[in-house]
Amino acid sequence: MFELDFTQIDWKEIGTATLDTLRMLGASALFSFIIGLPVGVLLYMAARSTSGLVRFGYSILSFIVNILRSVPFIILIVAMIPITKSLVGVSYGVLGTIPPLVVGAAPFFARLVETALNEVDKGVIEAAHAMGSSTSQIVWRVLLPEARPGLLAGMTITIVTLVSYTAMSGQVGGGGLGDLAIKYGYYRYETEIMILAVVLMIVLVQLLQMAGDRLVRHFTRK
Repeated sequence: MFELDFTQIDWKEIGTATLDTLRMLGASALFSFIIGLPVGVLLYMAARSTSGLVRFGYSILSFIVNILRSVPFIILIVAMIPITKSLVGVSYGVLGTIPPLVVGAAPFFARLVETALNEVDKGVIEAAHAMGSSTSQIVWRVLLPEARPGLLAGMTITIVTLVSYTAMSGQVGGGGLGDLAIKYGYYRYETEIMILAVVLMIVLVQLLQMAGDRLVRHFTRK
């Protein structure tokens, strides 16, 4: 058995890594929601169109979303290095990890948005149509408000998924707690650092999940 010694831990470095993880998480989640929400709405609307051209466009968009969702994140980071450099100037660290995080999470969230919209009562939509509501009015005043609990649940799932993505980004110098765990726990055999990083990420996931579940319960109609 090995003995653990937490007295030699550099808590300042732990704090910096935690803040880096939160920065990556916050920025990537924001852009993933900004991109994924309209894409999800577009998928939902296009799937129900009677136009052959729109249905063809849906097939292409759906195919692209499925491809991006299927690529393992660690491979996506490497494949996007040239694009990431052109966008933010670097391909490593916190800033260099955000573009692949967004590309990996936005299609995932878009599918969750589409699923949430599919669960909206069709009678409510038909009633809005009967009252002469336009497509934009139906989206903003009917679909999104009615699907709010499902959308919040999708956001929670996406954010939790992004936490695991930030940990994987540590394998290519992405920074944050994942990078700390790999650098100290794997390469330097400092088990205490690795354990602490894992515990902090578990706590982060639990807090995010609890907050998301509470919001879903609050907005779910009884």
